[in-house]
Amino acid sequence: MNTLRTIILLTVLTLALVLVGGMIGGRQGALIALVMAGVMNLGSYWFSDKIVIKMYRGSQVTSGPLFDVVAEICRTNQLTMPKVYTLPQSTPNAFATGRNPEHAVVAATEGIVNILSRDELKGVMAHEMSHVMHRDILIGSIAATIAGAITYLAHMAQWSAMFGGFGRDDEDSNPLALIALAIIAPIAAMMIQMAISRSREYEADKGGALLCGNPLSLANALRKLENANQAMPMHRVNEATAHMFIVNPLRGGGVAALFTTHPPMVERIRRLEAMAGGPR
Repeated sequence: MNTLRTIILLTVLTLALVLVGGMIGGRQGALIALVMAGVMNLGSYWFSDKIVIKMYRGSQVTSGPLFDVVAEICRTNQLTMPKVYTLPQSTPNAFATGRNPEHAVVAATEGIVNILSRDELKGVMAHEMSHVMHRDILIGSIAATIAGAITYLAHMAQWSAMFGGFGRDDEDSNPLALIALAIIAPIAAMMIQMAISRSREYEADKGGALLCGNPLSLANALRKLENANQAMPMHRVNEATAHMFIVNPLRGGGVAALFTTHPPMVERIRRLEAMAGGPR
C-alpha cells in the first residue's frame, strides 16, 4: 500500500506540474521548469553522500559497534556493504544517503551507541539499510525535482501577475488566478512531497524489522530516539536534510507537525508492535 501510495502521489505531482505549466507558459513553461529543477536536484542526488557527510563532519569507521552491526545485517541478508560514518553529535540519530546500493552511506551520531542496546542499534541500522534497498534517495530526488519545478512555475506566476501576464494568451490571463496559483501550488507540492517521505518511512520501518528479524527492537529504539531528540534536539541541523534522519531532529508541534516529513511516532511504533503480535 505504501508503494502504491508513493506512485499515486508522484503521479499527482506530475499532473500538477503539467497543469501549472499549462496555465503559465504552456508545455514549454513546464518543460523549462522541470529541466531547471532537475539539474539542481540531480547534482544533489549524485553528490548527496559527500555533501551531507561533510555538512555534519562525519568520520568513516571500519570497526566498532556501529560498523559490526551494519556488517552483520549485510552478511545475514546478502546486501552490499555501505560505507559507515559516525557524526560528532551527542543527540542519538541516524540516516542513509547515496545514489544507489553500490554507492550508499549509512551514518549515526556518536550518541546513539550510548542509549541503545545492540539489538536496538541493529533495528535502527536495518531501517537505514531498508532505505538503501528501496532506493528512497532516488524517489525523494524525483519528488523534490517535480516539487521544485512547481515552485519555480509559481514564482513565474507571481511575476506574470505583476507585469501583465504571459503564456498562451495574455488576454486570457487572470491576475487573481495567477496570484492564487503562486500561493497554493508550492504549498500543495510541499505537502505531497512530505506525504511521499512519510510513506517511505513506514516502508523502511517494515523493511528494517524484517532485516533485523525483530520488529520490537526497532520499536523500542524509535521510542528512545524520539524521547532523546525531544529532550535534546540536534544542533546546527539543516532543515533541508531533516527528512533523512530516522527521527525528526527538529523540535516542532501544533501546526508545525502538519509540515513534518516524518509520520507520527506513535503510529510507527504501533505498526511495528503489530508486526510482532503486540507489545511485550
